[in-house]
Amino acid sequence: MSAAVLLLSLTGLGLVAPPAHADGPGSGTPYVVTVGDSYISGEAGRWAGSSNESEAPADALGATAYYDNASHTAEVIPRCHRSQAAEAYIGGGVGGLNLACSGARTTTSTGDYFKPGIDFYDDGAGHLGQAKMLQQFAAGHNVKQVVVSIGGNDFNFASIVTQCVQDFLLSPSWNPDYCKDDSSVVANFTSTNIAAVRAKIVTAFQNLRTAMRNAGYGDTAWNLVVQTYPSPIPTATGFRYSQSGYTRQSTGGCGFWNADADWANSTALVTINNTVRDAIGQSGLTNTRLLELQSAFNGRRLCEKGVGLYEEVGLSSWKQSTAVDRTEWINQIRTVTTVGSDYYIQESLHPNYWAQLALRNCVRQTYTQNRGGTCTITGTGLVNGEPRMTLG
Repeated sequence: MSAAVLLLSLTGLGLVAPPAHADGPGSGTPYVVTVGDSYISGEAGRWAGSSNESEAPADALGATAYYDNASHTAEVIPRCHRSQAAEAYIGGGVGGLNLACSGARTTTSTGDYFKPGIDFYDDGAGHLGQAKMLQQFAAGHNVKQVVVSIGGNDFNFASIVTQCVQDFLLSPSWNPDYCKDDSSVVANFTSTNIAAVRAKIVTAFQNLRTAMRNAGYGDTAWNLVVQTYPSPIPTATGFRYSQSGYTRQSTGGCGFWNADADWANSTALVTINNTVRDAIGQSGLTNTRLLELQSAFNGRRLCEKGVGLYEEVGLSSWKQSTAVDRTEWINQIRTVTTVGSDYYIQESLHPNYWAQLALRNCVRQTYTQNRGGTCTITGTGLVNGEPRMTLG
C-alpha cells in the first residue's frame, strides 16, 4: 500500500527447498517470487527506524536502496520502490524475484507513474501487469512459491491515511474531527464496496494461477502464500505521545486521534484482512497458504511505547546492537517535511528495514516448513542479520 500525499542477501543458512513436483516445467534453482503492493515491494526499506535530527542514524541502505535493475543503477519501474531488504530474498540457495510495486492495485493503472496490477496488461511497449511478468519468468525458471500482498490500495489506503492525519492537524483536542466517520472514509467500508474489492482480489489470485498454468505448471507444483496486512500504529493506550497538541505528528509522525487509531485497528484493518481471507476461499485455488501478519510488529509500531526515535532512546546508529529492539519498525507519516530531504512521502506508514527483514524471515519459514501460519516477534536482537520471528 502506498501512503501518498501526506542487504542483505542471506546465504549459507542450510535451507532445504520443498521437493520438486514432476508437473512443473522449472528446473535448476528454486525461486520465491513476490507480487502485489508496497507492503511486499519494499517501500520504506531504506530506513531502519527514525530520527528528527538527522537521516544518518536510520539510513541503512542509502540512496540506491530501490535500484533493482541489473546494473543496480536505477529502478526498473520508477517509484515501485522494490527494496534490497524486501522479503523475496530468503537466500540459502533459493532465488528471489520481486515483481511487486508500491501503489499497485489489483488491476494495472497508468498515469504519472505506471503501477502494474496483478493482471495480464501489455501495452506492447514493455509495460506489463504482474501476472504477465510472473508468467514470463516462471516459464524459464523453477518457481516454487509466489507470495502476494494485495487489496489495501483497492480500499484507498493512501486517501484514508491522508484524511485521518488532516483531521488530526486541523481540529483541536477539545473538539476532535474524526476520520472514522468522514463520508470519504466510510464509503470504503460499505458492504457493497467490500464485496467489490473482494471480487477484485479473487480475480487477482485467479490471475496468478492462470499465469502459472500458462507457464506450464500444474497447481500442485507451486504454492501461493497470501499475506494479511500488519498493524502499523498502536491503539490509543499504546501511544507514547499525548493526542493533545501537535506532538503526535510533529515529533512522532503518527497524527491519528486516539479514537481513529482504535478504529483503524479494530475496524479498518480487520475489514481489509477479512476481505483478503475471504477472497482466498472464493478464488477456488487449492494451493494457498495464509501468512497472518496483523500482529507481526506489535511492540515495534510507529509511536508505540517501548520504542522511540534514535534521539529518544539514546542511540546514534542503526548499526548498534540494540537498535532493532529500541527503534520503530514503521516509517513516520511525512507531509511537506520531505522537501529537501531524502524521504519520500509514499514511504509513510510502511514497514521499514527492520520490518522487511522480519517479514523475510517469516516468508523463509513458510517456504522451509511448507505451510502458512501467524508470524510474530519472539525475541530480541538479530539472528543471521534478521529479527527473531516465529511462524506459529
